[in-house]
Parts: sequence; C-alpha cells; structure tokens
Amino acid sequence: MSDYTIKYKSNLNVVYSCKYHVIWCPKYRRSVLVKGVDVRLKEIIQDVATEYKCEILELEVMPDHVHLLVEVDPQFGIHRLIKLMKGRSSKLIREEFKWVKSRLPTLWTNSYFVSTIGGAPLEVVKQYIEQQKHK
Repeated sequence: MSDYTIKYKSNLNVVYSCKYHVIWCPKYRRSVLVKGVDVRLKEIIQDVATEYKCEILELEVMPDHVHLLVEVDPQFGIHRLIKLMKGRSSKLIREEFKWVKSRLPTLWTNSYFVSTIGGAPLEVVKQYIEQQKHK
C-alpha cells in the first residue's frame, strides 16, 4: 500500500484538505476567452481567490471553457467561490472587452462542473475506518 501525504490547512474551527476541480463555460459555449480575455480572466480569478483566502493549485483558460483546481475552506464553500469568480469576471470582462458584450447577453452559463480531488482513495479511507473498531 502506498503512503499518502496530505497537507492540511485550518481556520479557527476546522482542519481541512478540500480540493476541487471546477469547469465552467461561456454562454452558448462560445470561444470568447481569447485576445487578452484569457489573461485578464486569470488575473480576476486569482484576485478573487486571494481575497477570500483560497489557493489556486492550477488554472487553465481555454477558448470556450475554464479549468480550475482550487483549495477552499469548507466553511466558505466552493459554490460561493465560483459564484464570486463568475460574477466579478463577467462584470469586468464585459466592461473591458466591449466585443464580448456584443456577442453574449451574459458571459457565463449558470451551470458548472465540480469534483472533489485528493486525499486517499476511497478504499484506503474505508479500511482506516474499519480498523478503528479493532483498536
């Protein structure tokens, strides 16, 4: 069995390791995240993450979608972070890049994909919990 090293963070109440893979797309999956929009979008996403004490582990902006790997305090919540990132980026990008505003009624779709990442595989956690009975 492999060794798993997990780095934990903490706030005043919770010790945690909550990493998420998030993907979201522009409205109608239009390829508008180009011509400088991608660079500005990365800046905005990083600013929001820093402001709310979240750590971006990886970020890639494709012409028609965004991939984000981020660690978030569970008391803050991934849903709240994504709402803030999408809201601020939509407002600022549509103000700064007028051609985007003319192509889309809103920058983002309402939906997104999110999946938890990291830690030990499910079987390792199950085995650990089972072994607690025998201690």
